[in-house]
Amino acid sequence: MSALLVLSGSPSASSRTALVGEHLAQQLSLTGFDVHHLDLRSLPPDALLAAETDHPEVRRALAEVERADGVVVATPVYKSAYTGLLKAFLDLLPQDGLAGKTVLPLATGGTVAHVLSIDYALRPVLAALTARHVVSGCFLLDRSIDTSQPHGVLLDPESEQRLRRAVDEFIGALPTGRALRAA
Repeated sequence: MSALLVLSGSPSASSRTALVGEHLAQQLSLTGFDVHHLDLRSLPPDALLAAETDHPEVRRALAEVERADGVVVATPVYKSAYTGLLKAFLDLLPQDGLAGKTVLPLATGGTVAHVLSIDYALRPVLAALTARHVVSGCFLLDRSIDTSQPHGVLLDPESEQRLRRAVDEFIGALPTGRALRAA
């Protein structure tokens, strides 16, 4: 069974991005994957900013990345780029920290002006970490994410469809012999 990790890089306690990440993790687990959702906001900030890779919680988070066959990297877009929280975590990975892994970049933002942030800000760092394959990715407008649901989020139909296409591409690109096709 493929191990998948959803990283949520929002520093906000009421993050749409983290809710979408949790939604995605639940959907992937229903298709037979071993999925974990890691909200980077839960890591100790002092250890993260001081690059204390020997801190038990940071070490455990890095081990989750190492164990995963596929990683969803979810971030809100701030000032046309991914968050500083996500950057601080990615900086702790070794240079080949995503080697052999398939990666799905996922970004949320308030305006379509940020849609290219996946390609111009996030994709280069994921490639620099030697990801085996970075799939097309998905950008979701904040207004397409309904957070008023009692359990999770509801995406508008068009956004849900785009997310499903991105997830299908991600699943299809997982390392050969280790991927399970979503039903």
